Amino acid sequence: MKPSAPGPDAVLALEDVSKSFGAVRALRGVSLSLAAGEAHALAGENGAGKSTLIKTLAGVHRPDTGTVLLDGRPVAFHGPADARDAGIAVIYQEPTLFPDLSIAENIFMGRQPRAALRRIDRGATRRATAGLMRRLGVDLAADRPARGLSIADQQIVEIAKALSFDARVLIMDEPTAALTGSEVARLFAVVEALRAEGAAVLFISHRIEEMFALCQRVTVLRDGALVSSRPLDGLTEDDLVRSMVGRDLDELYPKQPAALGDTALSVRRLTREGVFHDVSFDIRRGEIVALAGLVGAGRSEVAQAVFGVDRPDAGRVEVDGRALRPGSPTAAMAAGLALVPEDRRQRGLVMDMSIERNIGLTGLDAVGSAGLVSRTLEHARAADWAVRLRLKYSRLTDLVGVLSGGNQQKVVLAKWLATRPSVLIVDEPTRGIDVGTKAEVHRLLSSLAAEGLAVLMISSDLPEVLGMADRVLVMHEGRLTAEIPRDEADEETVMAAATGRTEAKGAA
Repeated sequence: MKPSAPGPDAVLALEDVSKSFGAVRALRGVSLSLAAGEAHALAGENGAGKSTLIKTLAGVHRPDTGTVLLDGRPVAFHGPADARDAGIAVIYQEPTLFPDLSIAENIFMGRQPRAALRRIDRGATRRATAGLMRRLGVDLAADRPARGLSIADQQIVEIAKALSFDARVLIMDEPTAALTGSEVARLFAVVEALRAEGAAVLFISHRIEEMFALCQRVTVLRDGALVSSRPLDGLTEDDLVRSMVGRDLDELYPKQPAALGDTALSVRRLTREGVFHDVSFDIRRGEIVALAGLVGAGRSEVAQAVFGVDRPDAGRVEVDGRALRPGSPTAAMAAGLALVPEDRRQRGLVMDMSIERNIGLTGLDAVGSAGLVSRTLEHARAADWAVRLRLKYSRLTDLVGVLSGGNQQKVVLAKWLATRPSVLIVDEPTRGIDVGTKAEVHRLLSSLAAEGLAVLMISSDLPEVLGMADRVLVMHEGRLTAEIPRDEADEETVMAAATGRTEAKGAA
């Protein structure tokens, strides 16, 4: 696509920018213009070049060719401090606050207002913080410690910090990935207030519906190149997906028919005091059962108790008709259970290990003997699963941390599928991954079920629940409130059960 000149109201722009890392061309002649008072979406699959573009705007990377423009004039940022001083702030998905300092101290770290004899004026610091919170329309006390703040509140503190630098451009990289619906609504209200003050906002998200809700324009990248940059008004979600993946995505939820077999997992009256109570359900071979509900309903906690990460206070779990020893992940694995956790980086992977070593962690006995691991067997095992799951990588010996989020998720899946489980528990299987990879994960889950695997899928993505599940189990405040067959499940019935407005139906 031919680059377009920045508009007269452009605060920050890129013109024909390219950036390479060795033989990899991360950006290829990309142009982007951010206007005052506008929220601009940046879309693309993992690996499309979004992160490199953000880091170029933020002064982390300098372009190999092309120009960065600030208020229409060329500018060279020699580091993030230069970009920050120019009024450009980046809010990342995972805020980086000092947990033992107060909100006020985090916002004004290293530049607190001074009183006589250069002593820190704590009163002025608190008053300035309170003013920023009023401006954002939120109620957070200046003296409150950062430790214990929710992710949503931590992001508000990061935004307040940006405003304290008089930021004119706010770049938000996946800010909603870990937020609840109400927290997203509050964040969007803050963004709207900043737009009204004339700030330019660049918004990056894998949630397409959020782009349409918040933004006025969208720029799409694919393989480091600019595909399109246009107003969202008049576009459909299908149009945007087609631009991102370069093809028609006929089926985001490719649910295959599967013959149901015997009961693979049976949970009876499982209880963990104060967390969930009297949870019972069965899953048959060939079946995908979704565990739905609002954040905090107890879904992940049930999965962890079933797998033995947490020990339940009461109840019974059976795999293929045999009782499972409670509180023992080792016994769960031996019985044929596998758990793909919600937090793949913290609980699913060892980030400073290679791709092949991560895949091999669950099957060390299969790739070695006498306590020694055969690198040849380990490599062959990883290579086999990399092909099966269409993993995109340079070398299997590379650290798993260099992979995109979607490919990291595939490594976690490979690690557990290599154990040949009879029951696969997947917690938020497509959170934080792009739409093309999401379709691949759905295809994989559907084909595994068709081969006779029993799948328990925990998801906060309601279209994913409706598109992939044979049955939907809904939790509310630690209890199962409904069991809904696929042909009766829709957004209204699931949300009614998730908010406690229906009684449990058909629960075992």
